Amino acid sequence: MTTAQAETGRTITTDIPARLDRLPWSRWHWSIVIGLGTVWILDGLEVTVVGNIAARLSEPGSGLPITSGEVTGIAAALYVAGACAGALFWGRLTDKWGRKKLFMITLAVYLAATALTSIAFDTWWFFAFRFLTGFGIGGEYAAINSAIDELIPANYRGRVDLMINGSFWLGAVGGALLSILALNTAIFPANVGWRLTFALGAVLALVILLVRRHVPESPRWLLIHGRDEEAERIVSSIESRVEAERGEALPAPEGSITIHQRRSVSFVEIGRTVFSDYRRRAVLGFSLFIGQAFLYNAITFGFGAILTTFYDIPADRTGYYFAVIAVGNFCGPLLLGKLFDTVGRKVMISSTYLLSGLLLFGTAWLFDRGSLSAGTLTACWCAVLFFASAGASSAYLTVSEIFPMETRAMSIAFFYAIGTAAGGISGPLLFADLTGTGHVGDTVLAFQIGATLMCAAGLVAAALAVGAERRSLEDIAKPLTAASA
Repeated sequence: MTTAQAETGRTITTDIPARLDRLPWSRWHWSIVIGLGTVWILDGLEVTVVGNIAARLSEPGSGLPITSGEVTGIAAALYVAGACAGALFWGRLTDKWGRKKLFMITLAVYLAATALTSIAFDTWWFFAFRFLTGFGIGGEYAAINSAIDELIPANYRGRVDLMINGSFWLGAVGGALLSILALNTAIFPANVGWRLTFALGAVLALVILLVRRHVPESPRWLLIHGRDEEAERIVSSIESRVEAERGEALPAPEGSITIHQRRSVSFVEIGRTVFSDYRRRAVLGFSLFIGQAFLYNAITFGFGAILTTFYDIPADRTGYYFAVIAVGNFCGPLLLGKLFDTVGRKVMISSTYLLSGLLLFGTAWLFDRGSLSAGTLTACWCAVLFFASAGASSAYLTVSEIFPMETRAMSIAFFYAIGTAAGGISGPLLFADLTGTGHVGDTVLAFQIGATLMCAAGLVAAALAVGAERRSLEDIAKPLTAASA
């Protein structure tokens, strides 16, 4: 690494990004996956538990004067609204203060808010802390995806990012099964079981917080913000651990980059970069997020209500069905993730969106004909979401790698907030009404809207997706602070 002085600060030439990208997979990388990725399990737990306990919360004796529609509609929308607001608020600070500081703070916010949800005594309290729980989770999306992509080698970035974002569904499986236990009034009183599910989320968050202390700051972020000596120490330590594990020296890195270090980047520069310099990529990001947000936040929130309304499945049994589709969701990114690094981003992103949309159209047609039972509807949803989950996870991967380093967290936050607000706030409110009417045609319409938006996003991806597989982040989008080497 060499340094010089520039008008905007020190100028350095470094091979640290290349050194990180040429690392083979190691136990150290697994520690990053565990420390950062497990938070999506909490998000999956939160969303699933609320959807499955809606019927029990609305019953007399639950301890809350709330209706099922308010749980799946207003409370769900407030959770997503909090996540959108949190993403924007914390995303800016993640680019300014660093990845590590923010992924510690945002997890602490989530921990406190979900613990306070468990002691809700009135509807307004439940609504308020659902919003604040989402506020913490929203910040996690920006901080975690930024850190993961900047720490994971280029050859593995796609599959690891998809697997981590897909781990949301491990939490969904846990939430579905946990709701079965919590809703069993033979085990817990009606006003206790649902509280314990939220309390458990706080306990799990505390464990993750303790593990996360050992995850380092992103060396790429440190380089840009004048802390190159700290970046060098972190990368040298990682290299020593990997060499000791493999028992051989690492290959020499290829390439270097020259950076004019800066403390911050203005909102004006971020906006100009994303919406002017990278206009086509911005359209891609919007399309992917809006499509997946409508499918997931709008429709799956009401899956339990569909089962109880149309198939007379008891509220305390819907968790079994949701656990099945959650397994399908997790298997999608897990089994298809490697193809995003080998076959390529454009083919895989567009095909997963299009396949999930077409399968959902087929599900809507069968549902409208009355050809589905609770079991076969669940099987159809499992097939739809196998592909949709991989596509949705690739949306986060895409916006975190196709914009410059200095705008990464804010870009993730912005596209997540806009796309999720469109599909995740209006969606639950709209689809709670559609699926709650008891009319087959209304639920078919809900399915068709989600399918149409997924197919549209797939067509946009086919035209605009970036071939980012196995390429360094600096090659995909040149940092704003970079100069010619």
